[in-house]
Amino acid sequence: MSAFWAEFVGTFLLIFIGNGVVANMVLKDTKGGGDPGSWIMITSAWGFAVFVGVVVAGPYSGAHLNPVVTLALWLDGALEGSQVGVYMLAQLLGAAAGTTTNYIFHKTHYDITEDAASIRGSFCTSPAIKSTWNNFFSELAGAFVLMFVIFYISDGAFEMAGEEVPVGLGSVGALPVAILVWVIGLALGGTTGYAINPARDLGPRIMHQLLPIKNKMDSGWDYAWIPVIAPLCGSALAYAVKEWLLMTV
Repeated sequence: MSAFWAEFVGTFLLIFIGNGVVANMVLKDTKGGGDPGSWIMITSAWGFAVFVGVVVAGPYSGAHLNPVVTLALWLDGALEGSQVGVYMLAQLLGAAAGTTTNYIFHKTHYDITEDAASIRGSFCTSPAIKSTWNNFFSELAGAFVLMFVIFYISDGAFEMAGEEVPVGLGSVGALPVAILVWVIGLALGGTTGYAINPARDLGPRIMHQLLPIKNKMDSGWDYAWIPVIAPLCGSALAYAVKEWLLMTV
């Protein structure tokens, strides 16, 4: 990449993310605008959750933890096609198991919670303002930033105890990717709740539908396709832009 395009892309990300945080805090009806302190807590916790998952899974699978990562690494030639379905299925089942365990852990609190939207929100995402185009673009952009930055902070492999570890978030390092997810949440999560991970949204949404939760509302299936399809599109776009920048400018 030339110096010009490096400066262009770096400054683009700087302003997109920086002003995104401001917009999420000050604009009406964003996820972060109502209670900034709570939103900071939520986004921080998701960053820490990524850190924990990467630390545990990194040495063994590369810690994709997200079909967005799996798709991009397959496109990049870092993952065999036969493994794509295996990774994505494991991610979906892991997300479903995680949210079910969370429900069991907090069941007495779920039983006395009457706000159906809050109950669903603890399982899966929903937009602050429903707008198919804007919601789709929000999820696409969040996943694009996630994967585009990962491409540039990962050399594609790393070693642990002298042995090469499978490529994935583990090759980036748990702390950098946790900070990245935290920043994306602060800046770009205010419109849709930043699923940026099809497994993270679909697995828990299925369990919200299946579990006998008191006072629950519908599982929002009219919206469910967006946090599945849009992040995958963002992943493919991140790969395409990365290749274009490396090969042509």
